[in-house]
Amino acid sequence: MTANEVRDMVREASAARDPLRIAGSGTWLSAGRPVRAARTISVASLTGVVHYEPGDFTLTARAGTTLAELASATHPHRQFLALDPFGDPDGTLGATVATGANGPMAYAFGGPRDNVIGMEVVTGDGAIVRCGGRVVKNVAGFDLTRLFTGAWGTLGVITEVSVRLRALPQVDATCAIAVDDRPERLGPFIARLRVASIAPLAMELISPNRALRVTDPTLFVRFGGNEASVRAQRSVLASFGDVQEMATDAWDSLRGAEPPAAIVARVSTRPSRVGEVWTQAREAVASAPGAVLIASVGRGVVRCIVPEDAHDVARKLARCEATVIFERLPAELWSELAPSPVSDRLSRSVKDRFDPSGVLNPGLLG
Repeated sequence: MTANEVRDMVREASAARDPLRIAGSGTWLSAGRPVRAARTISVASLTGVVHYEPGDFTLTARAGTTLAELASATHPHRQFLALDPFGDPDGTLGATVATGANGPMAYAFGGPRDNVIGMEVVTGDGAIVRCGGRVVKNVAGFDLTRLFTGAWGTLGVITEVSVRLRALPQVDATCAIAVDDRPERLGPFIARLRVASIAPLAMELISPNRALRVTDPTLFVRFGGNEASVRAQRSVLASFGDVQEMATDAWDSLRGAEPPAAIVARVSTRPSRVGEVWTQAREAVASAPGAVLIASVGRGVVRCIVPEDAHDVARKLARCEATVIFERLPAELWSELAPSPVSDRLSRSVKDRFDPSGVLNPGLLG
């Protein structure tokens, strides 16, 4: 498949007002609101690295290229793409950008909006639009790249993405430390941690989980840098408790801890209040066997994963005193727990401008 073929399919659907479901490898189709479309347009076959300039730390690839393929392409040059979203490792670059999906390394490197520098998109009226570029400093005027990132394919079909890369650290080490998550202990612990002399690549607090072999609330910390830097930071972490060395692939297990059939919510707050939100979320999911909490301590986000039949638990999570964003819900709960985020006039005007016939992922964002 080519961008021109995608354009032709979108033009045909727009002329017939025949809605389309946009998909990559299909690993995220259970996320978001139900889409009112019988046809699916998949960019999974739109694969391959188009341009790679190791000296500039930039790479351009087609949307259907998997994150694993990008890792294989960049690793020989001691570089990597700092996007590690939760879910299946075969997720595509286009879907990661379209959904704005973050992972543990967003703590140090930000999410897709911080790592994408340009893209090619087929809009709902069948126009091929290029925005941004292939160099890091390229934005002048309206930054359409950020607009399409996280729009879930409702404004256009992403066909190509340019990203910035990072250098692989000399040492990549992961440590784990048990945490007492009682409210009177957790708040002071996190407050001390936030001012400690460490600069981790990722730092996630995880509730007990059999699949991850975590029997107590545990903080996973990933350090990267030269040997002296990592050794010094590990020494600082040791002042918080007994530090256990972990294999780096523990992060892959963590990201894959979310089953396809699950209710998933992100409960967000200021980083200084993440301990309070952790306590609220823990109480909300207490009645759900197998529930998992994963908190990005430095970003103030608690990811809550519960069985798909735990409807009452989802309702409790929705009442948390923080910002609650559901990623996955049973179809019947969307209208109750997650009203449309794009019902305002400005959002509707943007949608109408880029997809005037309303054929791209209708219903996904309201």
